[in-house]
This record gives sequence, structure tokens and C-alpha cells, in this order.
Amino acid sequence: MKISIKNPKLQFWLALLVCTVLSQTVVCQSQRFRTGFDFDWKFTLGDPRNAMSPAYNDAGWTEVQLPHDWSISLPVEKSKGVNMGFFPGGIGWYRKTFEVPVEYKGKKVSIHFDGVYHQSDVYINGKHLGFYPYGYIGFEYDLTPYLKYGEENTIAVRVNHSDSPSSRWYSGSGMYRHVWLTVTAPVHISTWGTYVTTPHIGANTADVHIVTSMENHSKAIANVVLESRVKDATGTILASTRNAVVLKKNASQDVEQRVQINAPILWSVDSPYLYALESVVWSGDKVVDVYHTPFGVRSFKFDPDTGFFLNGQPLKMKGVNLHQDAGALGTAVPDKVYERRLKILKAYGCNAIRCSHNPPGPEFLDLCDQLGFLVIDEAFDKWKSGYYAQYFDRWWQKDLDGMLRRDRNHPSIIMWSVGNEVVEQDYTTTEGCDRAKMLQDYVHRIEPTRPVMLAIAPGKLDERNYNKTGFTEVMDIVGYNYQEPLYLDDKRDFPGRIMFGSEVFPFFRGRKENIRGYFPVNPWYDTEKDFIFGQFIWAGIDYLGESSGWPSKGWATSPFNTCMFDKPFAAFFRSVWSDEPVVSIAVVDQSLNIDPGKDHWSWPFMASHWNFPQYKGHIIQVQTITNCDSVELLINNQSMGKRCRADYANNTITWYVPYKEGKIEAKGYNDGMEAANYMLQTSGKPARIVLSADVNRLKSDGQDVSHITICVVDERGILVPDADVPLTVEVEGEGRLLGLDNGDLRNHESYTGNKLTTYWGKMLAIIQSSRLPGNIKVSVAAEGLNKEELTIKAKHHE
Repeated sequence: MKISIKNPKLQFWLALLVCTVLSQTVVCQSQRFRTGFDFDWKFTLGDPRNAMSPAYNDAGWTEVQLPHDWSISLPVEKSKGVNMGFFPGGIGWYRKTFEVPVEYKGKKVSIHFDGVYHQSDVYINGKHLGFYPYGYIGFEYDLTPYLKYGEENTIAVRVNHSDSPSSRWYSGSGMYRHVWLTVTAPVHISTWGTYVTTPHIGANTADVHIVTSMENHSKAIANVVLESRVKDATGTILASTRNAVVLKKNASQDVEQRVQINAPILWSVDSPYLYALESVVWSGDKVVDVYHTPFGVRSFKFDPDTGFFLNGQPLKMKGVNLHQDAGALGTAVPDKVYERRLKILKAYGCNAIRCSHNPPGPEFLDLCDQLGFLVIDEAFDKWKSGYYAQYFDRWWQKDLDGMLRRDRNHPSIIMWSVGNEVVEQDYTTTEGCDRAKMLQDYVHRIEPTRPVMLAIAPGKLDERNYNKTGFTEVMDIVGYNYQEPLYLDDKRDFPGRIMFGSEVFPFFRGRKENIRGYFPVNPWYDTEKDFIFGQFIWAGIDYLGESSGWPSKGWATSPFNTCMFDKPFAAFFRSVWSDEPVVSIAVVDQSLNIDPGKDHWSWPFMASHWNFPQYKGHIIQVQTITNCDSVELLINNQSMGKRCRADYANNTITWYVPYKEGKIEAKGYNDGMEAANYMLQTSGKPARIVLSADVNRLKSDGQDVSHITICVVDERGILVPDADVPLTVEVEGEGRLLGLDNGDLRNHESYTGNKLTTYWGKMLAIIQSSRLPGNIKVSVAAEGLNKEELTIKAKHHE
């Protein structure tokens, strides 16, 4: 790639990087070379003519780095509607010019997009490679026939997210996932070309079945050897096998192999151990391709009476539904942002994710494998309704196939989902049954090791056609959205049905006659029934889009806001999901400044602070959420008594106490011994700013991220929750500010600017490294407060 650089320091480091890449290319020139293709793109919002032409002048376009979501940087407009959170879409173009070495002649060069939202057209040197409408699955094009070797080449991508039908939530716009360039020999392993299963796992051994898809793009028959090596986490080879393979010219072939692992270490949610398959293609004594596949060894089963078992042990799924945006970043989410989110969920005891309602990026699933989450991988939201209706007949098989082949080796995935609340569930004919069966049969044919589910929307009690036409009986597993009061009835009528709560309210429970029952017993307790193997809260984290209406930009009733700051009622899930003793304090007050969201997904307004001067001398309601046997409440060291958790619903003890400034403390007891405590203190006026980074050292790879929590505190260091302050954030050195977020979806300040007002005294800044090593200085200032600074070090990753 030819770039004119005048900065001497940048010239030096780029020269070092180029030398490193060239040395790697020489060493690996006969093998697979896969490199990130995220940098040095240009973008314009609009639809200029001939933008696909290499001769087109893009000098006025904006330089961007992938992942990139153009919508998140645009101002919200009320006319754009609730689905996209009032963010505009439009049409955008991306272009990138790069040089292809002469050494790549005779090889296959491919470009792979992890996801583009949506309706993308891709061009290389003016040639149209293809159109891909679905925005949630990866796709690949062969560049080889159109490349100019030793010269500059131009790739252009048109993305059409105009005001045509779209997703029901914030999807973002553009090339919002990673892009990869892959160079292989003519004989190589296909993309997503390995399929690893463990059909038999014993106490001392595990059988590993491997299917490898190989391709020969040469004009001659290829006589090669496929060697498959299973490695443990240290890289030690545990088992291997070799097969001679004869590949016809311009043809592909599947090769089956079997090996055995001694003393297998099982993958589980508590110990997510991963093995690696290394697939090596030999031509004589020369390696022509190497392909790596992480996998896990685990067994699971679903039983209609006793629920879910992982490695022979019963396990309740403590799950959340997640959309893929990350607040201020939109859908252009760096891998480290997903990692932080998942680790926080894990700390609360969450062990399962439903990817609603589309396949996630591949890196998200890698993290679920590594951190120990069970995953429902969902192909579609609707079928022949909504925005996908126009593409269903032509594209469903290709999109479903892409998800299955890409994701089939992830041990975290334990179910495939083919839809959510589809209109076909209410058909009075068998058309819906036939469509559901078509999708499930295809999944069973391509990837038969996991069951297939579909989530059912609640309907009128006297209708529920899906139980009359046999629609639900088609599926291996039925997910119930907001229908906990019907579990027992359906268990009676359909005793062989495997069922669970695919979407549940976070606080209230519904009634048989009306899902909006506002009954204050948490739906979690319905999982105490043995035949219900788990539940998935809607939603685990606040997200953009699908809002309750202007001015709110999104869904605001989750346990965590878009910054991943927990809300007071998140403590309930920690109390039932985790064995660790916990206790928390929240003040209930419906006058609090909180986005109410949609009514039945909401919860009584609560705040975990002790700044209520308006109630001085008045009685207020305080809740202590706990999994301890009993709780003692103290105000300014005066005991309000001790109460037993078993006497109250929802692990929540309710107190009525007079408000007094100072300190309120809760102590949780098990067997008479203090096991947990929690304290709140009345704060004074804002005195200073406090910065806290989740990591202080980054890789200088242009992708690594640090999250900085910014708090406004009083002179004693206590958070000031009731005096929100406008702050200005500046970033200098080898990094950039990706976004600012305060978790309040009603706030319309720009996510991508450098000014934002705190909410409940806090906000989040997301900082990304550059591709050069050095210091990143972050400074935060506010009127009347001293500027605070924090330094992050970025180093070259060895």
C-alpha cells in the first residue's frame, strides 16, 4: 500500500512494520497469509456516480478505520423513528487502494467481510464482485482474476441503508465488523472448512471426528497429504493423523479423519478449556497451507422433564438477550469492548447469552468460548415479514448456511435458533409449520449435533394457533417469550416439549390473561421448575433503538446501562445467579430522573445513593437485596433491626426509615456471621474529578481499548450523584477518543464529540491505541474543577 508520510517518527515505525510483514511473507509465501484489512479506508456519506472506478477522485473523502458505523456519529432526528433510535441511515461508500506484491501471482487472494449493514455491493478495480443483502453474516469474494500485481488496486464498497425496511433495533450502518485479506496456495483448506466434533467422550478418552473441506484451484490434479494435529492449551501435540488426498483440478473435496485424546479436559462454564486443531496440507516435503481451529470437548443434553445437562451435570441457564451495539460506539465495537461487557456479566453469575436476533461477530463467539458462556446462535428475527421478507426465498439458505459453517466449532454454542416471534406462528394453515420444518431440516442436515429452537411470541390465551397447528411441535426446543404463567399448562398438554424462557421481563411477572400483569414476583423463580432449563432476560444491557419514544434513543430497562454501570435492581440477579454472599442498598423513589422505558419491562425507580435532602425528616422506602439469610440495617451507626430474607419476595427486604444525612449501611449474615456488607454516604458538593482505567497498558495495534470511568466526587472522595457536570475530554499522543457515554439514552449530546454531561455523577470514555508505541494522555476538565489527567502506555505487541 502506498502512503505519503511526512512525519519522521511515523516513517520509521511504518518502515519497521513493513519489513516485519515482508519478512513474514517470504517465510510463509507458500502458506496461508491472513491479515487484517481494517486500516486506511476512505468513506463518504452519499451516492456519488462512478465511485467504484479506480480513477475516481476520493481526495475529499474522510479517512476511517474499521469497524466503522457511520450512523452513530450523526445527530438524531425525530423523523427517523424508534427502531434506529432516531439515528439516520442513508447510502455510503468505502474505498481502499492497496498494492499487491508480484509474489502473489499464482496464488488465490480473497477478501472476507465479517459483516456489512446492509445491502452491500463490492467492486475491485471497477469490477462488480457481488451483492450481499443480509447485514449479520460474513461473506467472501475471490479477488484473484481482477488483481494487478505489483501495482495499485482499488476496492470499493457501496452500502445501502437508506429508509427501506430495516431491523427493529439499532443496526448501525456500514462496514461495522472486521475485514480480512487472505492469500493461499491454489490448493488449500476452504474458509470455514473444518468441522470438529467429539461424538464419544469417556472417562479416559475422547474421540475427535474431523471433516476438512479442501479446494484445488489449479489446472492440474493435486496429490497432497492432509495432516491434522490436536494440540492442548500449551501447544503440545496430543494426537495427529495423516491422509493422502487426490484433488481433481478446479474441484473441492471433504476429507474425514479421526483421532483420540487421552485424559480429555472438558470445556465448561466454570473451566472453559480449549484445544486447537492444526490442519497442515503437504505437497511433497513442502507445507502449502496451515489452518487453525479452536474447539472444546464437552457433552450436553436437553431433557423435557429434568432440563439441561452439561458434561452430565444439571445446569440452569442464567441468561441474557444481547443486541450487538455498545452505546456510544454504535455497532462498530472493538473486541476489547465486548470482552469487558462479558466479564462484567460473568462476575454477576450470568452463564448464557442469546444472540438476539442475528448471528454475532466471530470474535464475540471466541470470547464466549474463552470465558465460559453458553450461547444461542440466532440466524433470523422474522422470516417472510419485516425487512428480511424481500430476501427470504432467495437468501435464507445461504445466510443460514453461513452461520452454521462459520460457528459450528464453537463449544459455547449449544442451540441454533432459526427465528423469533415470526408471524407464521399464528397462521391457521400448515404453511408456517412447513417453513419451520424446512429451516430445521436444513440445520439438522448441515450441523446435526445441536438442537434447533424458535422463540414464540405471546398471544391471546384463547388463540395460540401455534399450539393448534403443530407449529411448535416441529421444533426441537420451544422458547417462550413472556409466557411464564403458561409453562405448567403447556407441560400438561405437551409433556414431551423441551421449553425455556427465551425472553423474560426483568422485574414483573405477567398473567395468563395478559402478559402485562405487573405481578411483583421475578420470573426467575419460574426456573425452579425442573423442566424449565433456564431463562434469558430481555435485555441484559441497554441498547440503542426500539425505544419507548422520543427523546429516548433506546431500550432503557436492563440491569446494566450502555456504559455497563449496574443499576440497583441488577443486584437481584447477582443474588440468585451467584453463590457469593451479596447485599446492596437502594432507595425507592418514583420521582427519580430515570428513563422509564416500556412499562412492563420497567421496574420501580431506585437509586443507590444517600443524597435525598428533600426528604429530610420524612419516611422513605429502602430496599436491601441479598442472598444472605438476614440483613441488619444501620443509619449513622444506629441499628434499624435485623430482618430475614425468607420473609420477603425477590430476595428483597423492604424497610421504611426516616431519612437522615450521613451514612446508611447493610450487613448480611449467614449462620449468624457477617458475610457481606454495603454502605452509602451522603456526598457534599463536587470538588474534583476522578479517573479510573480498566487497563493502563495497551497494544499499539490500532485496535486495543481502555475504558476510563470518570466520576465527579466531593472533597472526601464520595461520588456526587445529584449534581451532573458538563465535562470536556482531551486525548493526546498515540491514541484517540472513540466515544463518550453516560448511560442516559435521553441525552442527545454527541457520542463522538469530546464534551458530555455526567449522569448520576459518572460517565465513560473509550480510548483506542494507534499503531505506534508511546504514551496516551487523557485529560478531563470541568468549569470550577481542577483538570485531571491519566496516562496510558501503548507498546508494540511481541
